[in-house]
Amino acid sequence: MSEAFDSIKSGLKEAITFAEGKDIAARVFSPAEINVRALRQNIGMTQVEFAAFFGISINTLRHWEKGDRIPRGPALVLLNLIHKEPQTILKVLYR
Repeated sequence: MSEAFDSIKSGLKEAITFAEGKDIAARVFSPAEINVRALRQNIGMTQVEFAAFFGISINTLRHWEKGDRIPRGPALVLLNLIHKEPQTILKVLYR
């Protein structure tokens, strides 16, 4: 087999082992939790503006801000990007 195949096979085995909950020497990326209200206020937007600008349901945004729910997955990644580079994200999304 090729070197590329062996590398892919090894990575897949590690992923399966990790998914089974076993310890492996792998780095796992976990985005930081975000205070959504503080983030929104920091960039100077109302709830309606923020929700519309970033494609988030206003009800979801309100639940995040109240603490009833927490952002997960791609939403959490987007919020982290906004937190770290708000002007860049605004510029990239809406040129």
